[in-house]
Amino acid sequence: MQRIFSGVQPTGNLHLGNYLGAIRNWVHLQHDYECIFCMVDMHAITLWQDPKDLLHNTREVAAGMIAAGIDAEKQILFNQSMVPAHAQLAWVFNCVARIGWLNRMTQFKDKAGKHKENASVGLYAYPNLMSADILIYKATHVPVGEDQKQHLELARDTAQKFNSDYGVDFFPLPEPLIFGAARRVMSFRDGTKKMSKSDESDYSRINMTDDADTIALKIRKAKTDPLPLPETIEGLTERPEADNLVGIFAALSDLEKAAVLERFAGKPFSEFKQDLTDLAVSVLGPINSEMKRLMADPSHIDAVLHRGAERANAIAEPILKDVYDIVGFLRP
Repeated sequence: MQRIFSGVQPTGNLHLGNYLGAIRNWVHLQHDYECIFCMVDMHAITLWQDPKDLLHNTREVAAGMIAAGIDAEKQILFNQSMVPAHAQLAWVFNCVARIGWLNRMTQFKDKAGKHKENASVGLYAYPNLMSADILIYKATHVPVGEDQKQHLELARDTAQKFNSDYGVDFFPLPEPLIFGAARRVMSFRDGTKKMSKSDESDYSRINMTDDADTIALKIRKAKTDPLPLPETIEGLTERPEADNLVGIFAALSDLEKAAVLERFAGKPFSEFKQDLTDLAVSVLGPINSEMKRLMADPSHIDAVLHRGAERANAIAEPILKDVYDIVGFLRP
């Protein structure tokens, strides 16, 4: 069976964008692939994290993934720092990847901003660790958003260069998997910006920890325009907030946008938002309840992650040993 690796940073509340853009797709994929899912806490500390918050967020993200339907018994769920091979392979890749490759990474430029000289080395070398995350398990496929495609391309380049440098056919070239009508969920306050946990306004997003009343309030306050819903997808052009809400409805209901517009064409947003609220609560409400139950017993979450790390280590350690032999490291 083909193998998937995917990770999520434990740096704050999971939100609707995480669910529709990633986690829900992971739930579907686990029926057709061997899946390795990871809370990438080592990536998280490339920017400052309060240690207590990082610990809490790691457990909360794990709880969210389990509550959303990830089967942690059949698949592998763990946090990255429990498997040393990620960092060990990343150092080898630091010596394979080229400076010019990293200089082209747009996400570093976005996160470092105008103060890149003060950014951590870890933030700069982040893509090499991401390559190691994927290739330490010889993953064949990686679910990615549009903003991660560049990093996956670097992982492919690194795998290819390693194979070429050492004259081996060792690492596969992982393929991207991109899904869904609402794979890029936008802010409720600005339909041109991606929904983000870092947005100062909590009304810009629906968190997976939000209860029904909070979800209803946020959808009711979501920015729209004065026009009714159009009849066709073309009618959503230059209406980013309308397009975003229609896309969310389509994704939550497993419909195409055209089918949603056929149902709501000509209707005011007040009516559409009520139906969207009912739909969002029906999908997210059970997840919210299960997350609260799981978070009430952190020792259970820790045990799940420890078991997952043991299984991940069992795959990663032999691959790392082979890498060390190929590179020429003397091992015990």
